[in-house]
Amino acid sequence: MGKISTFIANAKAEIHKVIFPTKVQVRQAFLAVVLVVAVISIFLALVDLLMSSIVATVF
Repeated sequence: MGKISTFIANAKAEIHKVIFPTKVQVRQAFLAVVLVVAVISIFLALVDLLMSSIVATVF
């Protein structure tokens, strides 16, 4: 029983050390991820279009 109470006490101490992001930080990170995903998606779509036109020309 002593190990469990020690574990719970240590877990609570670690939770108090956590620094949670603010709403502004979460919004900025979200927008950055959406922007990067959009740019990569557009790039991959253009590469796919280029490759498919090359293959269509060859065959």
